[in-house]
Amino acid sequence: MTEHHAAPSGPTEQRLLTGWGRSRPTRATVLRPAGAEDAARLLRAALDGGGPLVARGLGRSYCDAAQSAGGTVLEMTSARRILEFDAKAGTVTADAGLSIDELLRLSVPSGWFVPVTPGTRYVTLGGALAADVHGKNHHVDGSFGRFVSDAVLAAPAGVRHLSPRDGADELWASAGGMGLTGVFLQMTLQMLRIETSAILVDTERCSDLEDCMARMSTQDADYRYSVAWLDCLARGRHLGRGVLTRGNHARQEDVEAAGGRRGRDWREHRLALAPRQAGRVPVTPPLRLLSRASVRAFNEAWFRKAPARRRRELQSIPAFFHPLDGVGEWNRLYGPLGFTQYQFVVPFGEEDALRRVVEQLSSRQVPSFLSVLKRFGDAGSGHLSFPAPGWTLAVDIPLGLPGLGELLDRFDAIVVAAGGRVYLAKDGRVRPELIHSMYPRLDEWREVCDRLDPGHLISSDLDRRLGLRSERPGSARALRPRPPTEEAR
Repeated sequence: MTEHHAAPSGPTEQRLLTGWGRSRPTRATVLRPAGAEDAARLLRAALDGGGPLVARGLGRSYCDAAQSAGGTVLEMTSARRILEFDAKAGTVTADAGLSIDELLRLSVPSGWFVPVTPGTRYVTLGGALAADVHGKNHHVDGSFGRFVSDAVLAAPAGVRHLSPRDGADELWASAGGMGLTGVFLQMTLQMLRIETSAILVDTERCSDLEDCMARMSTQDADYRYSVAWLDCLARGRHLGRGVLTRGNHARQEDVEAAGGRRGRDWREHRLALAPRQAGRVPVTPPLRLLSRASVRAFNEAWFRKAPARRRRELQSIPAFFHPLDGVGEWNRLYGPLGFTQYQFVVPFGEEDALRRVVEQLSSRQVPSFLSVLKRFGDAGSGHLSFPAPGWTLAVDIPLGLPGLGELLDRFDAIVVAAGGRVYLAKDGRVRPELIHSMYPRLDEWREVCDRLDPGHLISSDLDRRLGLRSERPGSARALRPRPPTEEAR
């Protein structure tokens, strides 16, 4: 099965760009290739001009990974053809600009699901591989790169065909390499077989952080998907209380009990695949949405809504995997300064590090209504891939809080001392001197980058801020938010 979605290239334009956190805006020349071949041509022309250049998908990295101040940004969202879909084997070959949303609309009716999805479906395949994204199933399935059997990468040294069998070192430098080895043009992905389009979900409260970790440690093996929401404003004996949500793809017999049209639709994959739109956040949301009082009220309501004892129910794919996609531009909730998501992983056995971070979030009463805890399984092969066996916590924090930079620096010290790391796709402020400790394969990754891009023409604001390609990072160390203009998305 082949579908063609390519659109003609748009005009070259100068644009102010931000990540999903809406901070650190920078201006670049934006080019929109019409397809993979056009992207390779535009890449070559831009690099002949001396760079720097980086690819961009749907802009869901949180800070500056898909920006290149004063350079060129290839916006790949028009390069989204589905070249081949084998409905028997569950393999898809597509342009890297295809989104997970578009892929799900094709694959689910045929009984196939993406093997790994982050918390939003509005991510391109190229962006998913460049960040080697993880989902609620990492403890079982690993990260995105594990399921890519072939990829086409356009680099300054030429177009490369990468696979775990041929060009493996270049593939694993690129999976999690944050777009700094080149531009993904196409890839082949192995999908996951499903019997229905429903998720069989168990939900229950956890009284505190210890209770939550204990349940996840002993019971997660029974579930493909597992995630816990934590109330990081709770104190005392309720520190780290949360809501634990776990699930598996429902089987045919699981939906029989639903009966009627709904059960039939789940069995035959006919339920709507798009998240229901609950509205859009206004351009200038009320500041009261960001107050400690409002977040505390939300956290209390969310915790009380969850059952005290385990509840089992069927949920749709959008409700379970991508609930926030139903709120248009939810990133505006954090106000004009934007927000940062601090996500880290620490190894199993270093639970005290996780506990100390949660304690400090609570003691400082940092207003976050999105604090998510997961367990990671085995690390992938990517040199700079974020997941490693252990606990990962992600916390959304509005910028502009007094002392926020110093607080996050303290978190970094705790994480590094525990042998952990922060997620580059979310980072906007980590100190460059910590990167080598967090990512011990950095030198190995640099060697591959030097082979693919000897002139260091592929570069992003993230690269220059952290000195990823060299020992000489740029300036801009502190967390100094600058409000984006309305043209910055």
